[in-house]
Amino acid sequence: MKIPLSQNQRKDINEIFGQISPPDSMRIGVDDPILGVSRLISFGILFFITVAGFVLLLFLLWGAFDWITSGGEKEKIAKAQSKITNALIGIVLVFVVLTIFNVVAGNILGIINIGPDGNWTIKIPTLR
Repeated sequence: MKIPLSQNQRKDINEIFGQISPPDSMRIGVDDPILGVSRLISFGILFFITVAGFVLLLFLLWGAFDWITSGGEKEKIAKAQSKITNALIGIVLVFVVLTIFNVVAGNILGIINIGPDGNWTIKIPTLR
């Protein structure tokens, strides 16, 4: 429940605390700090997807290398297959979590909007 403040109460608050504005470091290339944090979160999610892709590629190549150099030993082949399987399961889990996040945050809660260029705009709840 939002309690409206009278003009006198607002003046008193401004006299006590002064005009509060976010620090310049929160702006992240834009004037609106909320949009800046939104861009930071979007960058973090895209960075996470990129790092997950590189880790997947690394584990797949590592598993393939172990398989090639196993020399036909069943134990080494099994370890190589488990590395490849775990890498594929991991990347599937990453995309399942991101899809669920997108459905819940985007379609159900309306926090994320995907623009026509594919960029995410995140609406961060504020007290305004």
